[in-house]
Amino acid sequence: MKASIFVLLIVSFFSGCSVSPRVSNPATTAPSLSDVVTISFGSCLRQWADQPVWQAISALQSEAFIFAGDNVYTDVGPYLKQREPQRIQQAYRDLALNADFTGFLKAAEQAGTGVYATWDDHDYGLNDGGNDYVFKGKSKQYFSDFFQLDPREIGDSVQTGVYHHRVIHAAGLRIQMIMLDTRSYRSEILRDDNRNACQPTGIVANETAGATVLGESQWQWLAEVLSEPADIRLVVSSIQVLPTEHCFEKWANFPRERERLLALLGSSGAEGVVLLSGDRHLAEISRLQTASMYPLYELTSSGLNSAVGENSPAVDEINSLRTRKHNVLVDNFGTVQIEQTGRGPVVVLQIRSTSGEVLQQERVPLALLQ
Repeated sequence: MKASIFVLLIVSFFSGCSVSPRVSNPATTAPSLSDVVTISFGSCLRQWADQPVWQAISALQSEAFIFAGDNVYTDVGPYLKQREPQRIQQAYRDLALNADFTGFLKAAEQAGTGVYATWDDHDYGLNDGGNDYVFKGKSKQYFSDFFQLDPREIGDSVQTGVYHHRVIHAAGLRIQMIMLDTRSYRSEILRDDNRNACQPTGIVANETAGATVLGESQWQWLAEVLSEPADIRLVVSSIQVLPTEHCFEKWANFPRERERLLALLGSSGAEGVVLLSGDRHLAEISRLQTASMYPLYELTSSGLNSAVGENSPAVDEINSLRTRKHNVLVDNFGTVQIEQTGRGPVVVLQIRSTSGEVLQQERVPLALLQ
């Protein structure tokens, strides 16, 4: 979705007018001839707070920016005192009024940056929420309105699901952006009464037969999308896929679903898969080598203005798949850059500070992801 649509949307929020669905984001974009392709993303945005990160994001003039979830917070602080689900709409309205954010939109419009999104729990409407959230239909409506998506074209019904995919063409490459929905269909999270079972949350694995993260309709859709031609596939999951050791939300809380996802990525023959995730209020790059496919990388970026900080206990968090010794605990955003070199394209996964400084990166030849 082009940023000019967002500008119209902001006007519509406060004028009572509606934005024409004819301007909703296209399934594909016109080719770009740049030798370096940049796709930026981030998550966990506190809409009431300062958002200086947008200046650094704007300076990159990316082909796309992806909201990876917790794009607003609807269930914290003063929002808890507001009526539900109207407070979800109010959170989006408050973001639309933020000067830093509107500055980004104007810059994105000038640069031709597309804006894309999926959601996580706090913008969905309920902390750790899943398929039993009673207002998920209204939440989808507010999400669709804000990001100018036709609710009939995302998810599996007008009322349920926001999964969808988009394709951009740049530097001679076909790039898929696959937005998963890890909320609308997800089964119950299980917790042990003894929090020591997994501190500090008490979350334990849900290995119940039939327990799901995506739901069958989304699984079928994902298999179909992975069968489409693409050089690079950015699979956006609001929660982490590869890390297994921490005690917060992650695919490993549903071991059968995680194994199913890894098996599908391997058996589909889909080339160029890179995982993007958010949620954690920290950033890191993880790498998994499996027998069934090429090395699988996951770039986690969180939060845009809500990271846990360098004095957090997360400094000691274990992730045996992390490519670097330490995670990043300051506010951050992520970038995926594709560089054309004499030896072929190279995918560069980067964690950047709010000033745009590269804090960590991994360079991966695209040929390795085949």
